[in-house]
Amino acid sequence: MTDLFGALAYIASPVPFFWVLLGTTLGIFVGAVPGLTGGMLIALSIPLTFTMNSTHALILMVAMYVGSVSGGLISATLLKMPGTPSSVMTTFDGYPMAARGEAGRALGLSIGASLVGGLVAGVFIVVLSVPLSRWATTFGPFEYFAMVLMALVLIASISQGSMVKGLLAGALGIAFALPGLNPSDGQLRLTFGWHELDAGFDLLPVLLGVFVMSQIIIDALEIEKKGQPISVGGAKVLLSLSTWRRHWGNLLRSSVIGTWIGILPGVGASISSMVAYATARSVSKEPEAFGTGSEEGIVASEAANNANVGGALIPLITMGIPGSPIDAILLGALILHNIQPGPLLFVNNADFVWALIAAYLVANILMFAIMTLCVKWIARLMVVDRALLLPVIFVACVVGCYALHNRMFDVWVMVFFGLVGFAMARCKVPLGPFVIGFVLAGILEEDLRSGMQLSDAGFWGILDRPIALGFIAVSVLTLIWPFAQSALARRARDRRAKETTT
Repeated sequence: MTDLFGALAYIASPVPFFWVLLGTTLGIFVGAVPGLTGGMLIALSIPLTFTMNSTHALILMVAMYVGSVSGGLISATLLKMPGTPSSVMTTFDGYPMAARGEAGRALGLSIGASLVGGLVAGVFIVVLSVPLSRWATTFGPFEYFAMVLMALVLIASISQGSMVKGLLAGALGIAFALPGLNPSDGQLRLTFGWHELDAGFDLLPVLLGVFVMSQIIIDALEIEKKGQPISVGGAKVLLSLSTWRRHWGNLLRSSVIGTWIGILPGVGASISSMVAYATARSVSKEPEAFGTGSEEGIVASEAANNANVGGALIPLITMGIPGSPIDAILLGALILHNIQPGPLLFVNNADFVWALIAAYLVANILMFAIMTLCVKWIARLMVVDRALLLPVIFVACVVGCYALHNRMFDVWVMVFFGLVGFAMARCKVPLGPFVIGFVLAGILEEDLRSGMQLSDAGFWGILDRPIALGFIAVSVLTLIWPFAQSALARRARDRRAKETTT
């Protein structure tokens, strides 16, 4: 706890506090505008942080992450258009509640639940991070390989859409990470004579292309899509303690659900809010009220999706495994700032990690304060014409990519991956497995090769590593379970049909 108090004191000093405040504010603003996402904001900010202190750069991005997930509740409640995918469940009850004249109460419940969810997840980060990182330092190359493989399979299997599409997206991301130097022998591969590919595709143009350029194309095609927001006016957002006493059980349950689902690589805040919402409905005394303006539904959704942010940070800072697509961007930012992610991060850069944790906690408190005090003005952002925003975002992408190496090749790479991301979105192929596959491919290959070189039995040396075998067993079960579930359901249907005919 001494390290945490020291980190909190550091974040409270003027310069770090300014970056946390700026990141949280920008995240809320971007999250409140439908079509703009936290991933887009963080990817755009990476080239602007190259000259910054690494700690300041990452606490800025963590604060953006917190703010963007929370900001989506405003448009979800007042416009019935979730500013972020994680706020989809909030639209089910937030908008009906606002439509019947209780916009202030709906926003107050959402903002308060977001704060509780974030702080509960913060407790889990503080308690679990050090033990998990110490446990992970006992891993060898085969354990890392099996853990990354498990993460990729989990990400693919529970992504939006079919598991096949998720696996295809992950494999495609790994394929695009192959060009460049072979890490085992230093030979060039798959460069096709292009010297610009000698170092492979740079991470920044890929991230900007997949997350930002693809969204620009989608928004440009839907530029006329608008909604009529409900006015907040002088509505009271700060609610009484008696209100929160009625919801304390739902708050804690949904926060824990969001945190633990966030720890699973690649599941995402959307799934967390769905599971928490379904759980709250199943135990509610008034399940029929869900979807018509239920306070319980709003609390469950927002507590879970904000807790998911903290949960997803746990595998990132303890093992170097991103828990969500935005965490993959943060992992890329660590690499670009010459910080080696993984279990040794706590050993080699403990002060840096505790600063990130402290920034996460402070960002949640600032998010609550900013949204409580300024929600009526933030709500006006929802009517900003995206036709004015998109050209500015596009120019920022081009400048950021060109400044990386002062070459147009990186700009064209960004455009290419923007088209790839757009095509994947149109085909309903999830972007998360693609980006995480691209980011983790190097770790996957290097650890597999290192394990094979250190073992006399080559690849089969993995059979002597119980932890690695456990990870692989989870991967295999994850792949088999959907097919086994379908087969069991089909057999049950056939049995019922046979019983009906007899």
